[in-house]
Amino acid sequence: MGTLKRVIDDIVDLRAIGGRSDIHPDEVLQKASYEDKIPSSKDEKRVLLLAIDVQNDFMENGSLPVKGSHADVQNLIKFIHSNAGGISKIIASMDTHTYYQIFHPSWWIGKDKQHPEPFTPIRLEDIENGTWMPVKYEKHSRKYVEYLERNAKKTLVIWPYHCLLGTFGNSLEGQFANMAYYHSAVRDTDFEIVVKGTSPLSEMYGIFKPEYDEGVEISTGLLDRLSDFDMILIAGEAKSHCVLESLLQILEYYKDDKPVTENIYILEDCTSSIEGFEDETEKVFLGLEKDYGIKRVNSTDLKL
Repeated sequence: MGTLKRVIDDIVDLRAIGGRSDIHPDEVLQKASYEDKIPSSKDEKRVLLLAIDVQNDFMENGSLPVKGSHADVQNLIKFIHSNAGGISKIIASMDTHTYYQIFHPSWWIGKDKQHPEPFTPIRLEDIENGTWMPVKYEKHSRKYVEYLERNAKKTLVIWPYHCLLGTFGNSLEGQFANMAYYHSAVRDTDFEIVVKGTSPLSEMYGIFKPEYDEGVEISTGLLDRLSDFDMILIAGEAKSHCVLESLLQILEYYKDDKPVTENIYILEDCTSSIEGFEDETEKVFLGLEKDYGIKRVNSTDLKL
């Protein structure tokens, strides 16, 4: 496979992960123009890198920090640089929210007329006894919490305001973005971005559909495209939530298609769980390895 001429430090600043990048994308793309093109259209083995929510608010100094995220992003950037000629395409998701959403403090109010603190769980019994009440969409909100409990979904948790549309926290982590665009220019393929989570009425951990999709038409376009690839690599934040739910949605869609599910690789050193969810997440992944044949590897052990 073709390799990049420029050393990694000439493209990104790994010391600046999680902060504002002093390296402008225009500078990055100018440098990429001097590389020998490696058109992905000529790849015999099609490899997709699916980067979940590699955004500033999930970095260790962000609004909803994931411990280990800086190391995850550093490993991911190094992997892209070392395997640029083997990665056919990069698709990144971006969690994107506004002030009034069902998982934000603004949506709920307590008996004392105060909004809940971040990380407060909202259960059906809390609504029924008046501990927490929605400030709008009362019928839907109750039905939503009831649906989560009835279907053994994650409990509704009030998250800190994060990834608010148009803010720095909403943006892709700058060094990752620069490397992804550099790869795009060299491989002559679009770096695609999928925006998720804009509906005020539901959480949307996975890329492909919200947690509660009653009355919502689910687009399967991206899911259908996954079968075009010989290998699907998954990384990003957080392993316990958006990475896991995205994976579960893929496996649900391709549950009878082992050639797809057995070619899914989780880059273990490029993703971390939210603290407190590690053991539960590990149990789920062990089951998915057994049932669907997914692989878990360190990026340093995978050469494309």
